[in-house]
Amino acid sequence: MPSPSQVRAVLFDLDGTLADTAPDMSDSLNELLERHDRPTLDYQQVRKHTSQGGLALIKLGYNGTLDADETLQLRDEFLQIYARRLHDKTSLFPGVLALLDHLDEAGLPWGIVTNKPGWLTEPLVEKLELAPRTRCTISGDSLPERKPRPEPLSRAADLLCVDPVECLYMGDDPRDIQAGKAACMKTAVAAYGYIQDHQDPHDWGADVVLDTALELRDWLSQHG
Repeated sequence: MPSPSQVRAVLFDLDGTLADTAPDMSDSLNELLERHDRPTLDYQQVRKHTSQGGLALIKLGYNGTLDADETLQLRDEFLQIYARRLHDKTSLFPGVLALLDHLDEAGLPWGIVTNKPGWLTEPLVEKLELAPRTRCTISGDSLPERKPRPEPLSRAADLLCVDPVECLYMGDDPRDIQAGKAACMKTAVAAYGYIQDHQDPHDWGADVVLDTALELRDWLSQHG
């Protein structure tokens, strides 16, 4: 594996890493639950599951009592609600802009690799004013494979014209670290993201665990 000084590009997960999407996801789930006369959920409870995606949130809201077809139907309804709330409360995490500024100034290209579907990813990246800056955006439906498979990360490295071993991938879910390691990339955990109570990011095997986004800048600088 390369040393940190050999990192020539950085890739990021979106939800829970670059953007704090949990408030809008939580509001959307509770709107769905209210429509169907279900009790709403506490924000903190929903927040911890946000990185798991829409299916996981439906299972959370319904205590896993639905069959597969019902879960998919409600997931689709949830996503339609969420599309209308996409940027009501969502913002970049503290330190993200300063980190991206540093990468740009250092000449390190960066991109986004997320399991979020493209029809939600692309408008959100636009609203966050990241579209003109990111060198690539790979969504959950850009390829047949999704994380934790390595193919989306490998494709992103190709688009950045950088060898995967010279990339670092940062995310807040075990699947992110699994995908990064499978793609032969350095990996970083965004521990400020949507970590569940039973999870310990230090057990995921990442190269570094970060409590704030800006710590990645410091880590790269200190090891460069």
